[in-house]
Amino acid sequence: MRPFAILCVSSLLSLAAAAAAPTFNHDVAPILFRQCATCHRPGEVAPFSLLSYQDAAKRAQLIAAVTENRVMPPWKAEPGQPAFANERRLTPREIDTIRAWAKAGAPEGAPQEKPKPPVFASGWQAGQPNEVLTVGQPVEVAPDGPDQYRCFVLPRHAESDVYVRGVEFRPGNARVVHHALVFLDSSGTARKLAANSKDGSYACFGGPGFPPSGMIAGWAPGATPALDPAEWAQPIPKSSDIVVQIHYHPSGKREQDRSSLGLTFSGPPTKGRAAITLFNRRIDIQPGDAHYVVRASVAVPRDVDLYGITPHAHYLGKDMKVDAHLPDGTTKHLIWIKDWDFNWQGQYRYQELVHLPKGTRIELEYVYDNSESNPHNPSQPPVRVTWGEETKNEMALAFLGVVLPSPADVPGFQRAMRLQYLDSLLSSGFGLADLPSNVQGIDQQRLRRVFQMFDRNGDGRLDDDERESLLQLLRSRGR
Repeated sequence: MRPFAILCVSSLLSLAAAAAAPTFNHDVAPILFRQCATCHRPGEVAPFSLLSYQDAAKRAQLIAAVTENRVMPPWKAEPGQPAFANERRLTPREIDTIRAWAKAGAPEGAPQEKPKPPVFASGWQAGQPNEVLTVGQPVEVAPDGPDQYRCFVLPRHAESDVYVRGVEFRPGNARVVHHALVFLDSSGTARKLAANSKDGSYACFGGPGFPPSGMIAGWAPGATPALDPAEWAQPIPKSSDIVVQIHYHPSGKREQDRSSLGLTFSGPPTKGRAAITLFNRRIDIQPGDAHYVVRASVAVPRDVDLYGITPHAHYLGKDMKVDAHLPDGTTKHLIWIKDWDFNWQGQYRYQELVHLPKGTRIELEYVYDNSESNPHNPSQPPVRVTWGEETKNEMALAFLGVVLPSPADVPGFQRAMRLQYLDSLLSSGFGLADLPSNVQGIDQQRLRRVFQMFDRNGDGRLDDDERESLLQLLRSRGR
């Protein structure tokens, strides 16, 4: 074949390949608009917008790399059953499309094929709430340095109990608000912790610093708030404070934030709402240990329906899963995160309620990496790490939201769960130093006094006989 003919064939092949390559307007923009633009748009937490061809094209290789490695969109739970609501996960075909587009030089495509950019609500996404609670004073966020974790106490000063079917967190400054968790505090502890601050807040890395009466909401960028069924609205007693834990991430310049919380009310619920807490505080990870495993389990004392799950650990976590082993021998996978990242955790809601019959055993397993090869390890070289709420500590927690047949079922369910937690806590050799600080429904001061009563030999620990005597007392009193 003559050189001119070879050149013509090569040119034709190049033109054909270019014509077959995905374009931004026809193929890539629909993916970015649907799965990425909730965060990657002006004023949001992401560092750049992806609403225009120019913004996306100059980052084509980066977009291809982070989507292929599933770093973005930031959805950590593995696919499967049960399915989660509002799952942000690209399909293999979408990932291939983005990769092929970047490899072809990020062609723009025909202007008429570009879809209209998405329109986002500028106000409350779930509708105007009945009550709005706002952080008292603007919060100063430094331009750089470590992330901040602040808990804000939002007292309601209410004259009566209310029932909430919708809780919507609205970041005041989406450039720096990374995520938020909303708790109820009936102990008054959070108020005391925030008493000396100007903005009604206190530092709270890891946990809120008190035994929560319940976790009623969570928010992360891209989350879409929804109203719960009125029949299982969340009771908020008039004496309770609402506490919002906010994770702030520096933006590179000095910022301020004043976030709000919207509450949508309903009538009294016809269903009960409670929580199951899986935890294990016996954590002692030696430096260099790249595969340290922590497990915990509970048995479901009656039939329940799960509506969501919120796992929690710190920087050394690398893998976590929660499974439900049913009485008939089958297993339901409730969540599995294979690449745990402290900076991307939140509340996962199921698309449909997950039914668990009485006698189901729910098992949690966390795997931690305390080696130098863990890029998230805050200590280099690694140091010994134990349970605690500070950055240098670790946790192994999962909160499971439960729906019961009626509100009257909640107290009995909570008593049964407390007894089970205590039975686990008061294992042979249990000591006062092993008492956790944030187990729902357990009065630590009272338990300490009772512990001292039953520690007959005064060695600071409970042997088998002492433990059984204490548990018999607690069971007889229905604690």
